[in-house]
Amino acid sequence: MVITAEEILAEIGPVQAVLDEHDGVVTVIDTSDGNIMLSLDGGCTGCSSTPMTAMQIYYSLKKLEAVNDVIFVNGELPEYMRTFIDQKMAKEAQEGDGDGAKDDEGPQGEIV
Repeated sequence: MVITAEEILAEIGPVQAVLDEHDGVVTVIDTSDGNIMLSLDGGCTGCSSTPMTAMQIYYSLKKLEAVNDVIFVNGELPEYMRTFIDQKMAKEAQEGDGDGAKDDEGPQGEIV
């Protein structure tokens, strides 16, 4: 299944609303084979909140069936955050809660 840049940007809509307020820009560089390559530009450059923004985008996009991986070309998502999200999503899938309904409880991670 192919996913377009427009679909990617639509999926991150709630994050984009915040980025718009801070002159942040998400640039979709590639979507080949479900490997989404993004860059966070504009106001995101040098912003201390950029890793958290990247984490929210990664989490949203990884829920899509057509997405295999999300790569931030500027390195905005540290490996420990990626591991945390992957563990969280695996736990949600195991519990049969793929819709994120338990997000209200806060992070329940276990980075090892």
